[in-house]
Amino acid sequence: MPAASADHTAYVPQALARVRADSPLVQCLTNSVVTGFTANVLLALGASPAMVDIPEEAGPFARVASGVLINLGTPHAEQRSAMVEAARAAGSAGTPWVLDPVAVGALPVRTALARELLQLRPTVIRGNASEIIALAGAGDGGRGVDSSDGVGAAEESARELARAAGCVVAVSGPVDFVTDGGAQRPDRQR
Repeated sequence: MPAASADHTAYVPQALARVRADSPLVQCLTNSVVTGFTANVLLALGASPAMVDIPEEAGPFARVASGVLINLGTPHAEQRSAMVEAARAAGSAGTPWVLDPVAVGALPVRTALARELLQLRPTVIRGNASEIIALAGAGDGGRGVDSSDGVGAAEESARELARAAGCVVAVSGPVDFVTDGGAQRPDRQR
């Protein structure tokens, strides 16, 4: 990787080349609304998507996958069980996994599921500002999947969540905020 800079777009060509060279197998336990889109984006990038999201298969597959995505967008009962199974297996196998806590804080079933998954130590948490604030225990969530908070309002919650979970937290918005929980860089521009 090139030396760290404020312009992280310099990493994109190298990252894309690496994905295409490695063709990672990505297990997706995801929102039924975006399953096809997620698969097509992964294919376009050169990855190999696998929508393995049922109990008794999710865990064994997570052990052999290159990475796992767990998106709480439409979690029916069987899929919720598979999500926990996959996260446990990914953790024990050292497989990196991403938690996307869709509508956390606003809805009780997925909020409880997100808190359970959080205990299984995701590698990355990616959510909108309201989701990150709620997952950190500092708010009640947004309006379903819509954030009622700006990215800036979630920065401290994101740092605290990253430190507590030992992971990277990405807050999506017009300008994303990504943290590993470390102190804010003094040269950061607002």
